[in-house]
Amino acid sequence: MKPTDFAKHVSEYFSVYLPGQRGLSANTIRSYRDTFCLLLEFCQTEKNIKIEKFSLSQFNKELVEDYLTWLENERKCSASTRNQRLSAIHAFCRYLISESPEMLLSCQRVLSIKLKRCAKPQIRFLSAEEISEILSKPDSSDRYGRRDLTILCLLYDTGARVSELINIRVKDVRFDDFPVVKLTGKGQKTRAVPLMSKTAEHLKNYILENKLVLPEKADNYLFTNHQNHQLTRAGITYILQKYSAKDKITPHILRHTKAMHLLQAGINIVYIRDILGHVDISTTETYVRADTEMKREALEKVYKDLTPNAVSLWNNDSNLMDWLHSLS
Repeated sequence: MKPTDFAKHVSEYFSVYLPGQRGLSANTIRSYRDTFCLLLEFCQTEKNIKIEKFSLSQFNKELVEDYLTWLENERKCSASTRNQRLSAIHAFCRYLISESPEMLLSCQRVLSIKLKRCAKPQIRFLSAEEISEILSKPDSSDRYGRRDLTILCLLYDTGARVSELINIRVKDVRFDDFPVVKLTGKGQKTRAVPLMSKTAEHLKNYILENKLVLPEKADNYLFTNHQNHQLTRAGITYILQKYSAKDKITPHILRHTKAMHLLQAGINIVYIRDILGHVDISTTETYVRADTEMKREALEKVYKDLTPNAVSLWNNDSNLMDWLHSLS
């Protein structure tokens, strides 16, 4: 059977454009893929459209709107998840316009579908005491305990995304006058993040213990599991939660924690942006807003019973003289 124009464009979009020209991470591409898998499932089950016959002429604003409604009503997706799916479709439409100009009008109509307003989740981060407690848990007398401690120290010290951590290779670590680790972030962009002396010491001992100093090991992944395979995202999350007293502590919470601790220590927001690998400083400013909100709440608690109530304003329905007397 001859592939449809929709199948052709989707195939090239995922196999060539996203990983090649856009340089997106495998995790982001998986998220985009899930969006289209769900779209095809919707077309088949709700619209009785055979997947193998689905064409670009059927890909329009009305279909996408119905798909988004289905996500929320039938699959019980949140507004945030609905927005993520729509953003993935918008990205495909922009690609489609450049590849098939005849789809310009149809794609513009899809692009006119707006994201829903939704409450931004509060940034969750740990206190210095909570971080210290987690780092005190791994068993330093055990080989894998020492590995886990090194992972946790590096995760917090660098503020790395979990995908960046698991992709560190031995050659990415340098112990010169100023120890640094090279992280490869979104869009395959690299950055060098300085290491604090204690983290550098743990990392150096880990490399020596596992004989990773040998030249032939330079391209090896820095952290591996019991089968000597690259650690996965789930593996890192498991290690973190194993030593955490709180539920659902994720590697990204350690990234938030590092950002907030740097901010509270008075580090310039530009440096924080560079350490975290944010492309746009407005992303980093999220932490500034969170810190400001925390300070405001703290001040309100301190001054809650000290500040007098505001004076009520006179309006036309009240007696002026009575209102004036009420001010005494």
